[in-house]
Amino acid sequence: MRFSTMKFPLIALVIAALCVFSLPRLEADEGADQASEPGESGAMKEMGAHMHMGPHMTMTPSRPATSEDTKRADELLKTMRDSLSKYQDYKAAIADGYQPFMPRIPQELYHFANRGITGAEYLGDFDPKHPGSLLYRKKTFGGYELVGAMYSAGEDATPDQLDRLIPLSIAHWHAHTNICLPKGVSVMDVVNGNVKADAHFAGAMDPSHDPMNMSHGRNSSARLRYGYMADGRFGIEGRIADASGCESAGGEFHKQIFGWMVHVYPFAGDNMKVAFGTDAP
Repeated sequence: MRFSTMKFPLIALVIAALCVFSLPRLEADEGADQASEPGESGAMKEMGAHMHMGPHMTMTPSRPATSEDTKRADELLKTMRDSLSKYQDYKAAIADGYQPFMPRIPQELYHFANRGITGAEYLGDFDPKHPGSLLYRKKTFGGYELVGAMYSAGEDATPDQLDRLIPLSIAHWHAHTNICLPKGVSVMDVVNGNVKADAHFAGAMDPSHDPMNMSHGRNSSARLRYGYMADGRFGIEGRIADASGCESAGGEFHKQIFGWMVHVYPFAGDNMKVAFGTDAP
């Protein structure tokens, strides 16, 4: 399925560019699960298993359900099960170009993204058999378990366009909004999962900005892994969610980063509320 929009959103151009230029590949941690530092559990919740409306999360409103919507959703689940079962082996996903996003940052769900497919989705090409991202949980003793997939659309996609892809009566598309990034961190850094672990950001060493105590002591390794996200003011889950607050903190405010996204869990059974839910099963 394909739809077009009147303009190419900035992030679509960014991801399309990533499909052209060669960048370093991310590598999955194939060994045993690394022990988490204190305070690390669920570090990336808004990109993970539990998504709900909030200052940094905008979701599409529900529409009245129709029998046609239910039929479309059921067909999508069947297509996904048939097409994605081979990716139960995460190494098969990597072989097909799916690379883990920020694999060393503790997350509830890990997004294995295919840059080419994601770029096509942002530009209007939607293929249920080939989602832009696969969703995995990290296993305790190494490797990953496939739990679902994520489809994307451009940031200026309308509700009607999103509804034609996956019905709004069944699923909630979401967008990451009102994001404040510290000076020195760009949208491209966010797209590439570059947390600037080796950089120092003003205020990050202040205990009031370091709620997980990552700046010193035995949590210093966690501080390096989180980079700018160790400062609780910034990022997709940061405390700052308005332009004036971001300006006061010396950051750069972004109304939206990434486009519209939706998670689907086809292996969770036939219950639509679970398969298209905002909480991972």
